[in-house]
Amino acid sequence: MKFDLNTLIRANVKAMKAYSSARDEYVSDGSEMVFLDANENPFENGVNRYPDPQQRSVKEVIATQKQIATSHILLGNGSDEVLDLLFRAFCQPKEDNIITLPPTYGMYTVLANLNEIEERKVQLQADFQPDVDAILKAVDSNTKMVFICSPNNPTANLIAVDKIKQLLQNFAGLVVIDEAYIDFANQSSWIEELSNYSNLIVTQTLSKAYGLAGIRLGLCFAAAEVITVLNKIKPPYNVNELTQKAALERLLDKASISNEIEAILSERELVIEALKEIYFVEKIYPTEANFVLVKVDDATKRYNELLSKGIVVRNRTTQALCKNTLRFTIGTAEENKLLIAGLKSL
Repeated sequence: MKFDLNTLIRANVKAMKAYSSARDEYVSDGSEMVFLDANENPFENGVNRYPDPQQRSVKEVIATQKQIATSHILLGNGSDEVLDLLFRAFCQPKEDNIITLPPTYGMYTVLANLNEIEERKVQLQADFQPDVDAILKAVDSNTKMVFICSPNNPTANLIAVDKIKQLLQNFAGLVVIDEAYIDFANQSSWIEELSNYSNLIVTQTLSKAYGLAGIRLGLCFAAAEVITVLNKIKPPYNVNELTQKAALERLLDKASISNEIEAILSERELVIEALKEIYFVEKIYPTEANFVLVKVDDATKRYNELLSKGIVVRNRTTQALCKNTLRFTIGTAEENKLLIAGLKSL
């Protein structure tokens, strides 16, 4: 398998010139300057100036923590923008296709439809692992990307390392590994393999373990050449000033993040043990995420019963391989007690 990024980039993207903003042309070094270049409102209120279009301060902290150069990092308005940029950079509408592995994160389908890209679905096997041979058989000359969510949503399991490596080695397109839940997993990130696979892209988020879902910050890690292409087409100020400040503050508070992850993992085990005592719970699937997928006797009935008690969970019964399943996010200790009490009362 020979991977050549140039053959994947859309012709119009390859030919275009990126927009150059005022903050791209003059990068402040912290010196006191009179800024009259960007048609901004001059009256200081904390957000009257445009944000850094390259989010340099945030990227430097992430680079240090992840032990990767900033040239391998792109930040987006949530992971959804990062994923959308991948479609727009590498997939020609009405011509190209991507492969997804249901049951999985639903935005891959939404973005494929939005960008007029054919989605080829290769269902996971009964153990929620991919059928690599079937995936490779579904590939043709217009297949640009394969999306792998690991830990997977909604199944919560990690995708086997050997299967992902098999795809990376035998697929001439991009393999996108969505690691939204990696901080809860007993496995290191695929970021560590970027130097070994030029067709590997890893996405992460500050929405889960970092508790910053409200600021919308997604992370993309890839070869510098891939990041260059994405930077070319991203909106100039896609990550706002308030998001950058909040992200920087939270990223530097490593102790709080670590304590919260530890608490969630501890609570996860307590919830799993309690679920074993619920008579209508038929199966508790292994989890490497901050949620648990559970098979019950009647998912829709149990979902509505919990709703009537003021407890909102996720009914996943319509998803492939997930008939009669409910997805429980791990909450605070008090919230988890309310969930278990509610289940026991049904």
